[in-house]
Amino acid sequence: MAGSVRPSQPAGFTAPAAAPIRRSPLSKLYVQVLVAIALGILLGHFYPRLAVDMKPLSDGFITLIRAVVPVIIFATIAAGIAKMGDMRRVGVVGLRAIIYFEAVSTLALLVGLAVGNLLQPGAGLHIDPAHLDQKAVAGYVTSAKSLTIVEFLLKMIPANMVGAVAKGDLLPVLVMSVLFGFALCHIGPRGARLVLLIDDFTQALFGVVRIVMYVAPLAAFGAMAFTIGKFGFGMLASLGKLLASVYLTSILFVLGGFGLIARLFRLRILKILRYFKDELLIAFSATSGEAMIPRSIVKLERMGCSEETVGLVLPTGFSFNTDGTAIYMTMAVVFIAQATDIKLSLGQQLTMLLVMLFTSKGAAGVAGAGFVALAATMPALGILPVGGLALLLGVERFMSEIRAVTNLFSNIFATVVVSRWMGELDDQRLSLVLDGDPDGDVEPLEEPLAAPQPQG
Repeated sequence: MAGSVRPSQPAGFTAPAAAPIRRSPLSKLYVQVLVAIALGILLGHFYPRLAVDMKPLSDGFITLIRAVVPVIIFATIAAGIAKMGDMRRVGVVGLRAIIYFEAVSTLALLVGLAVGNLLQPGAGLHIDPAHLDQKAVAGYVTSAKSLTIVEFLLKMIPANMVGAVAKGDLLPVLVMSVLFGFALCHIGPRGARLVLLIDDFTQALFGVVRIVMYVAPLAAFGAMAFTIGKFGFGMLASLGKLLASVYLTSILFVLGGFGLIARLFRLRILKILRYFKDELLIAFSATSGEAMIPRSIVKLERMGCSEETVGLVLPTGFSFNTDGTAIYMTMAVVFIAQATDIKLSLGQQLTMLLVMLFTSKGAAGVAGAGFVALAATMPALGILPVGGLALLLGVERFMSEIRAVTNLFSNIFATVVVSRWMGELDDQRLSLVLDGDPDGDVEPLEEPLAAPQPQG
């Protein structure tokens, strides 16, 4: 017979698997970010003047990401609603998301209140309210004056659709995207064609985000260098107990509170944390959770959450589910009361909690939202000196880091929970992604993962 004959393999023979390609640890984004943070801390400590000049590295990165975030939010919510088709399903997803948001946010406020009373981070300072400088916080208080219920509702209505997206105001973008999604459902086949176009446009925006993410370690370096160079470790020592209390409470709330919810919904909290470690580290160093919305959307869809639920729940959460801000606000107010020797009764503390349920959401999309929300709460209570906010200015940057991380993960986790609650979470894909390589590519999967075929 002409030609060569391939030798037959014995029955049951299995070819050896190709050796996995070993990647250098430095090729992983979270390692690069950790190294950048360490270098930023060293530069800030030893060369503070030079370190302060590194701030534009972080600002430029955040600005680039935020330039596409409103458009991505608008597109994902509108397309998600249109793909659902059934208005009843949209209502059920939205209602369950709001129920979850309010329940967990209230829990976060209660936890912050309880820990603040237990640890008493401001006790023993004996600060005279008359000596507090109100001018230092005047700008924040002015920004917070419009956070009344009427102003909050009016703020949700944009002057025009394009203007809301251009300004990056999340609440008006949410409203317009929901209306646009409903409109796409009503116009039938023409709406379906437009949804395909929106999907393609959104993928192009995700491509922009992937390109910008190459400089994320540089941004982390600049942000951390500026923080340490500007404020130093001395400020941490003066308010260290408050800072440690907020950080510890936020971490325990994520591990303990979310851990219990995870058990209830048959989820694995530690593996979800590991899968999103890149986004959490960048949010921590750059103090911006909103900038990580695009990558989080892609990863949530990759791990098995339905595209429609992700598009509706995650962006909405950044306006209505701010657990990190809730913990910070209650503990900060309790700290100011203790530092100025003002005794808050149980009734006053519960009243404060009810006010914060609104003010913690009213500042959504505002720069320094957590501090602005706190500035809105103090005058509304009429009990504590507004100048007490000046006590927190020195550690505000450090507080905003843990707020950003907690808010980001709380909304990531909320999206997974609502997907499970709706019965739309792909368990097979979830296990494959969380048990597989968590450092793999975050490209969205175009096709669902095939079910394993029986052998034999």
